[in-house]
Amino acid sequence: MASLLKASSNVFWSEKLPFLSRSKTRQGVVPKKVTFRSVPVALSLSTSTGTVEHDPISNSPDIAIPIMVNGCTGKMGKSVIQAADSAGLHVVPVSFDAEKNSGQTVELCGKKILVHGPSDRERILASVFQEHPNLIVVDYTVPAAVNDNAELYGKVGVPFVMGTTGGDRDQLYKTVEESKVYAVISPQMGKQVVAFLAAMEIMAEQFPGAFSGYSLQVMESHQAGKLDTSGTAKAIISCFQKLGVSFDMDQIQMIRDPKQQVDMVGVPEEHLSGHAFHLYHLTSPDQTVSFEFQHNVCGRSIYAEGTVDAVLFLTKKVKLKADKRIYNMIDVLREGNMR
Repeated sequence: MASLLKASSNVFWSEKLPFLSRSKTRQGVVPKKVTFRSVPVALSLSTSTGTVEHDPISNSPDIAIPIMVNGCTGKMGKSVIQAADSAGLHVVPVSFDAEKNSGQTVELCGKKILVHGPSDRERILASVFQEHPNLIVVDYTVPAAVNDNAELYGKVGVPFVMGTTGGDRDQLYKTVEESKVYAVISPQMGKQVVAFLAAMEIMAEQFPGAFSGYSLQVMESHQAGKLDTSGTAKAIISCFQKLGVSFDMDQIQMIRDPKQQVDMVGVPEEHLSGHAFHLYHLTSPDQTVSFEFQHNVCGRSIYAEGTVDAVLFLTKKVKLKADKRIYNMIDVLREGNMR
């Protein structure tokens, strides 16, 4: 997996992105055709991810960890199964998904995974958990299912990793707290992106108001199937708000049209079905200074690998009977290399 901090050479065409358009070219102001190299200060995190490859961890005590991947008919669920299998984990042949997918069999990595719909989920999960007492559930379903799924996991008492975004997040945490089940909950599973977010949170905490008066424009582009606004973008914006920037979440520019993604954002056509491009543009009150922060991801393996690390992390916490029950990916990062 390639990951680096660098000045990006991606190009955005501002005539179709209103927030990048300027009528004049002045010092510190982005010209009509925007290249990130022309911006005074730019921080860019780009990673292109392909097929997940790991060396077998034959000497690892975690090799037999059983995981149940809910949402296995989706691309993210399949990516997690591939990453887990490559890492030596045991993917149980059962998965929950939407009613329309009930009865399907997903064949992946030499396994046949039977998909169940919403009915009778509690009995099925309890049975799987009884057969595999060290089970960790991984959830990559849909935003509308987040809260019901968390309630189910808590009721059965099975630890889980929630990678699905959306839902009522306050209710999600309340449900998990009341159930006292172990969980890793994070809208962003890419460890390198999480590290960038952590750095932003540190800056916001230590330098509140540093960007007071600056204006902010935010663009995020994801595959057309992603219905909700990027949770990562919202988290980064929260940091900018603490730094003194006034910005409402409904000002985020969501780009889901494939043609715009190729022509304006610069998404490679082969990654239209799986990408996450983010751009945050700050401008000083007098428009003489501008900053850009960018992180681009092509593919899904960065999230799949992070999810496997979250499973290994959570397994360790369960075995240690840790007092803390709810974790995020920053906790996983602080634990260090899990493999």
